[in-house]
Amino acid sequence: MASKIVNGQLKSAFAKLAALHAKNVFSFAIVTGNLFAKGEEDDELTALLDGSIEIACPTYFTVGTTPLPPRVVQKIEADDEITPNLHYLGKRSVTKTSEGVRIVALGGVLDTNIVAGQSKDQHEPFHTESDAKTLKGAHDADILLTAMWPSEIFKNSPKARELQIDATTAPSSPSIAELCAELNPRYHFAMSPGEFAFEREPFFPEAKEGGDDKGIALTRFISLASWGNASKAKSMYAFAVNRDTIVTPPPGSTLTPFFKPGPKRKRNADEAGFARFDQGHNGRDGRDGRHHKNRRGGPPLPLPGPDQCYFCLSNPNFATHMVASIAEDTYLATAKGPLPAADTWKKHGIDFPCHLILTPQAHAPSLSNAAMGEAGAGRTFKEMTRLRESLQGMVSSKSGRKLGAVTWEINRSRNIHVHWQFMPVPADMVIKETVEKGFRVLATDSRLGDFKPKEFGMADEVEGDYLRVWIWAEEEGEEGGRVVGKSLLMRLDENVRFDLQFPRKVMAKLLGLEDRTFWQDVGQTEEEETADVKAFSAAFKEWDFTVESQS
Repeated sequence: MASKIVNGQLKSAFAKLAALHAKNVFSFAIVTGNLFAKGEEDDELTALLDGSIEIACPTYFTVGTTPLPPRVVQKIEADDEITPNLHYLGKRSVTKTSEGVRIVALGGVLDTNIVAGQSKDQHEPFHTESDAKTLKGAHDADILLTAMWPSEIFKNSPKARELQIDATTAPSSPSIAELCAELNPRYHFAMSPGEFAFEREPFFPEAKEGGDDKGIALTRFISLASWGNASKAKSMYAFAVNRDTIVTPPPGSTLTPFFKPGPKRKRNADEAGFARFDQGHNGRDGRDGRHHKNRRGGPPLPLPGPDQCYFCLSNPNFATHMVASIAEDTYLATAKGPLPAADTWKKHGIDFPCHLILTPQAHAPSLSNAAMGEAGAGRTFKEMTRLRESLQGMVSSKSGRKLGAVTWEINRSRNIHVHWQFMPVPADMVIKETVEKGFRVLATDSRLGDFKPKEFGMADEVEGDYLRVWIWAEEEGEEGGRVVGKSLLMRLDENVRFDLQFPRKVMAKLLGLEDRTFWQDVGQTEEEETADVKAFSAAFKEWDFTVESQS
């Protein structure tokens, strides 16, 4: 399958399609934007209509931002096939191709003068909000084809930031954003307003309340430049509609840019709010975690192997520039989209986020004998514990004991690759039990259960899924001060969908960093990530036992 913008250059565009089709044998092609130039009534149009221009495979189009030529409209009204292999989808339509591919099309730009009802004319380059709302009834789509962009498509996108794409880049519409969010198409094609192309990172929707485990609906938004543009920006795109179930988002994908938090539930006087425990660190109201019923039906979905795993060093797409230290069985890396900012801890002598990921090199879902073998699990757990304690020592020393630390582990039977997350926290929030209370509050609010103090080693010692949190700090004192530490355990009910961002949401509330709750909202450039690794490595050098042999 192929997609392209023609914009009136019919002979050269369809000649190129024929050449590519001869080599690749496309099922069909889609024109994403204006097939005809504005007011076109020329020799190329005549050649198209009399069949002189070959169209090598079934090709579908809708109206773009310019009116269709009168002779084309006459052809459409007589027969949807304008010429062999060229089909008009209609301005507002749902089409299923002979291959079973479902295309939802909404052509034209939004006509704000029509406040109610659907547009009557099927050939003019305008649509109404009702047109978009009506198409929600399609429920799903393999391909969504629109002339306008969905509003806020640039959110959560490092590519958009790099290309300086924002709300002013292209005509966009909230109703198209809502349509895309409702249909969750595999591909959303829209025309580019200039001589540039934009292929956004794939995105996936927020899990729905009561949703079944049917895999992840991944959408790719692609906007192509016009054929033959002077900037030589991408104007053709070959793709395949893959209906295989995706269990875990691929590297680089993001949460949907269309996510909007629901209204916060009011708490009664007996319920604990974070404001009671913030010790001056609470911020604005944030996006609370949700609990979801997890109705598992049928056999478990297959999990990705090391070559597709985010955390495996053997993954060809692994972000090696974020690795700060490699031990015998584990490695230490900075977190993508860290919760703390580079200046969060600056007043305490740490000028980098210090949000770290501690990860076994072995591709295993848990630190257990069953997953890693008795020797491997014990050795890896011991090494990860040593790394955690080294990090605790570093933040305490560098901050003059003003900072402690929180580390958490999520152990689930459906884990892809077990890891721990580490970040600093003000020591007084540990000593005054603010952190512990914060975790308990959100667990209660989310109806997940409660935390119990429990010291244990590997996952074999606890039956079932769990969240473990280590809370640690040193009190100030002439000879090092008293160590305050606790390990908390919360068992996870397999019938309740657990939000993997739960610990981060707790820490975001406690630290007043709710605007950084979602890592996709605070993505960094590779240069920024590399700089954080360099700064961390320099600070950690004294505690990094993996370089002892070199000192």
